[in-house]
Amino acid sequence: MSKVIHEFNDMIRKLRKDSFGKGPERIHTVFVENMAISTLYGNLTPTEVFISRTEEGKEMVRVARTKMIQDVYSVSPPEGMEELVGAKLVHLFSDMKIEENIAVSVFVFDQNIT
Repeated sequence: MSKVIHEFNDMIRKLRKDSFGKGPERIHTVFVENMAISTLYGNLTPTEVFISRTEEGKEMVRVARTKMIQDVYSVSPPEGMEELVGAKLVHLFSDMKIEENIAVSVFVFDQNIT
């Protein structure tokens, strides 16, 4: 199972690097029934860190990142993700704590992950 988690994390990292210009520095994922719960550390680009020095900037970065990642996954999950876990992605819940540069994504699949 650790090989599957490693490959899953690599897919997340690549998608976010391609989308934002920087992927997370570290990802911790656990599979629980039909969900993959990923905690992502070190997500922000230097520009986002600069923008988030104000409260308005923090909120702007959080909303933009959350919306963008949900939009990317709503079009299509990363290539090979559904085959890797043996299930179809049906929902993605995502949020970020800008102050600590931590994001959490909960991937919900149509059946338990193999």
